[in-house]
Amino acid sequence: MKRYFIHTFGCQMNVNDSLRMSEVLAKLSYTPTPTPDDADLIILNTCAIREKAEDKMLSALGRYKPVKLSRGALIGVGGCVAQQEKDRLIKKVPYVDFVFGPDNIAKLPEIISRVEQERERVVETAFVDSEEYVFPRANAETSRGKITEFVTVMKGCDNVCSFCVVPHTRGREVSRAFPDVLTEVADLARVGVREVTLIGQNVNSYKGGISFAQLLLRTVEVPGIERVRFTTSHPHDLSDELIDAFRTQPKIAPHFHLPVQSGADRILKMMRRDYTVEQYLERLEKLRAARPGIAVTTDIIVGFPGETDEEFELTMKLTEQVRYENQFSFIYSPRPKTGAALREKDWGSVPHEVKIARLERLQKLQRKICGEITAAQVGLEVEVLVEGHSKYDAAKRFGRTPENRTVNFDGDAPAGALVKVLVERATPNQLMGRQTVVVMAPTVMPPPAEALAGVQPDRFPLVEA
Repeated sequence: MKRYFIHTFGCQMNVNDSLRMSEVLAKLSYTPTPTPDDADLIILNTCAIREKAEDKMLSALGRYKPVKLSRGALIGVGGCVAQQEKDRLIKKVPYVDFVFGPDNIAKLPEIISRVEQERERVVETAFVDSEEYVFPRANAETSRGKITEFVTVMKGCDNVCSFCVVPHTRGREVSRAFPDVLTEVADLARVGVREVTLIGQNVNSYKGGISFAQLLLRTVEVPGIERVRFTTSHPHDLSDELIDAFRTQPKIAPHFHLPVQSGADRILKMMRRDYTVEQYLERLEKLRAARPGIAVTTDIIVGFPGETDEEFELTMKLTEQVRYENQFSFIYSPRPKTGAALREKDWGSVPHEVKIARLERLQKLQRKICGEITAAQVGLEVEVLVEGHSKYDAAKRFGRTPENRTVNFDGDAPAGALVKVLVERATPNQLMGRQTVVVMAPTVMPPPAEALAGVQPDRFPLVEA
């Protein structure tokens, strides 16, 4: 049997796409390998959100070139950079055999066959029309042994924010029919999954036959599912109906990723964000009133073209005011075909050293807030969904609270159990303690799953919405 290795860059959508690639390759009698040196096929599933991600991809391609020379391995590039660069990538990197976009995962058998049999380099990056797009149907057996899993409910984005390349790499919004989503969730529950995260570039704009709030409420009713999360959201889709769902259904996890991007109204307008800071805070206040204690995370871009010192201070002020559970902050980098990249000369570039200094200040503030939030948990009992052994100490267990806080603890509860943990210590990134009581034992005891050793994520969070 031939062996494959998939290197995944970027967001949860890409991680999920890599799993779909693995399922397709399994049907071609490929098996995963944990190291690229043993692979007959290497696929890089790429992200185009930031320039750094592209640089990392090119660096990885350079590392994999000797494998091609020594073993004759095929090398393919998928994902958003593939969609963005198309045949330019083939010309730029002459040892890449094929390039395919996110809409073309199902065509992998045909693409590989053409490369092997016809000795041609292949580029497949056409978008599938919204009316004809079929979401890849996940094989639940791939998830056997996992406690948490992603479920794709929509793809693409119609917002066209001036900094974002997603409309050019993922296309227009397409929602998956809700019966198909619920069937996949039920299949996952039957193999032991207890928590699902509904994902999409702009997930709460979902229009798959019911509203997104209704989809959440139906998902939590699937037998065996104990928690439901979702990401990523746009503030203008934080509807009253969605807020009410948080109020009425405790199985919807009290964690909301709500990207603000900037604390300055002028910058938000230039970003083509259709809300003001005041409107953002009003929606957030309603959400927190509906679900007291909800953990809110966000995305922030530092050094957007034309951002002044005063406008950056407004972002610092907003961070202090909201007290985000965490934030994913990046310096602005121009992306091809985006409005901000086309108008950066008119708006004025922020010097790189200024961007870096601002980012360091912002992240220092956020680390302080994170530390204060986790320190406040010491001495409390928290509910934890056990996911398995701690990666830091095999004798300890690992899981997360409903707020998505990481917990490593002394205990013996099996994966899939809900337990209470007394928090004894905390860092800005994790809680530590000991198990006190098992609230709920696993209802299914799946056998250990064979790890998808060929899927190697190299991820950072979604920043599209």
